[in-house]
Amino acid sequence: MNYQSFFDDVARYITQNHYKGYDPYDIKSTPFLLKLTELGRRNRAMAIFREIVFEICYTFPLLTRRMLHIQPQKNAKAMGLFATSYTEMSVINPGNTFYSNQAEYCRKWLLDHPDTTSGLGWGYPFDWQSSRLIPRSTPNGIVTTAVGEAFWVSYLHTKKPEYLEICEQICHFLVSLPVEHYDDNSLCFSYTPLFKNHVHNLNLFVADFLIKVGRSIDRNEWIESGRRAVAYTLKNQHDDGSFDYNGPPDRPANFIDNYHTGFVLRMMHSINKHLDDPAINTALRKGYEHYISNFFLEDGTPKLLPNRIHRIDIHSAAEAVNCLTVLSDDYPDALPQAQKVLDWTIHHMYDPSGFFYYATLKSRFTGQVFTSKIPYVRWGQAWMMRALSRFILHNQSSIIFE
Repeated sequence: MNYQSFFDDVARYITQNHYKGYDPYDIKSTPFLLKLTELGRRNRAMAIFREIVFEICYTFPLLTRRMLHIQPQKNAKAMGLFATSYTEMSVINPGNTFYSNQAEYCRKWLLDHPDTTSGLGWGYPFDWQSSRLIPRSTPNGIVTTAVGEAFWVSYLHTKKPEYLEICEQICHFLVSLPVEHYDDNSLCFSYTPLFKNHVHNLNLFVADFLIKVGRSIDRNEWIESGRRAVAYTLKNQHDDGSFDYNGPPDRPANFIDNYHTGFVLRMMHSINKHLDDPAINTALRKGYEHYISNFFLEDGTPKLLPNRIHRIDIHSAAEAVNCLTVLSDDYPDALPQAQKVLDWTIHHMYDPSGFFYYATLKSRFTGQVFTSKIPYVRWGQAWMMRALSRFILHNQSSIIFE
């Protein structure tokens, strides 16, 4: 299969749409749904009504967005993922100026749209509800590390010092995030500057970025903070190798899913390239075995949750390809599994118009299985371009930028 042709088709689609698109969370930022979410936290009847409204939004995503006057937007996280993908494709296609030009366009847009004065950080272009409401454009660690990866990969490819300087400014924002210290050996970074929370995938995204940039510019305090963040997450790995979404002292979310597991494992792998820690090796092996055994059907279908088939989410598919390709350095059986997932995704979730569908869903009210074909720009197109570029680059050159 010519995977590069699918990458090029999605690239054409997003450039024709000027990098703008909808997001699964943009609709939840409307005043009506924000108020409904708040009421649902306090009242059982309103919680049921909220879920009915959300189900309607899932079933009719384009219609409900038009009714609520939601406009397609550029998203900093998507722009970071696009920049990384184009940079990787330019490595194996040095004569293709489209890739290099689009990578530069995305990097320039990002530098023109930072959302913080403490170093460099970026956020989402909509309000979003965590344990508290987080206003649009509030910089956060997840978006910022995705953007940071674009400049890090650009630096590794070109060795231009200005890209490393940008990465250093990003680290200044990351170390300004609230931190929960547990003992002399462990800590957890928070999602945003607004309040403390404890999320394993975010914690490791920040740790990974601090460690690799810190090693490049001899900032030992950043490396040490990253190492202690890893120690926190390793302490909270379950006996079966899995990780809950939350970490203590937050109440367990009891949510163990495909793509967040992939994020944690991929970051552990990247971090261990720099630390070579036996404890990380052991945790990674346990985590990989749980991941590979619980989140995929025989034909490569990427399940969101271990105990049910639906929903089958493009985010799970993209991160599975991304994560398994990376982990194949240590686990050779991961690469054929990555290809199996990628082939399944192309056959079942790709539209001939040049984009990937959101998900195959099962209605909570009727039990009917249906495919939501909305082309979310960050959730689907950006992550699938990232998965494709990673897979193509690895298979053509055995290079992984970390």
